[in-house]
Amino acid sequence: MKDILRKRLKLFFFPKLNRRYLFRIAIVLVLSVIVFKFFLIPMKISGSSMEPSYHDGSINFCRTFMLGEFKRGDVINIRLAGKRVMYLKRIVAFEGETIEFRRGKLFVNGVQLEEKYVKLPCEWELSARTVENGCVYVVGDNRSTPTETHQFGQAQKSKIMGRPLW
Repeated sequence: MKDILRKRLKLFFFPKLNRRYLFRIAIVLVLSVIVFKFFLIPMKISGSSMEPSYHDGSINFCRTFMLGEFKRGDVINIRLAGKRVMYLKRIVAFEGETIEFRRGKLFVNGVQLEEKYVKLPCEWELSARTVENGCVYVVGDNRSTPTETHQFGQAQKSKIMGRPLW
């Protein structure tokens, strides 16, 4: 019994390199490249702009399929700068809407939004601005630091890459 188990473990960890085995490895490699390049793009979250919803240093995947319509409050992956950098942000307004921050509270079209995902106190002040056609307004959840330290604002819908997997 021990010999059979030992032989199976040896074959599992050190298989014979025949054509069939090499073909299977090639198929797995090609499928992995396709899946992780086009459908589930791996990403490391760098920064605390989405705390406490998403943590600095954690790993997630950008799901690029079955996106559907976006709603206010959806978290998206967006490419704002360069080809290699993706930001994780929350949609707070759509084209044609007016957005502003008063005493740390977010107002869209003059109505204060209830943002249960914002946990830390915020003192942001931002004058009213209208979201341009073909754009969404995105911002992170962690607004406890000055606005100067954040990447947020209008982003073209065409720059939306997908949604985080979880």
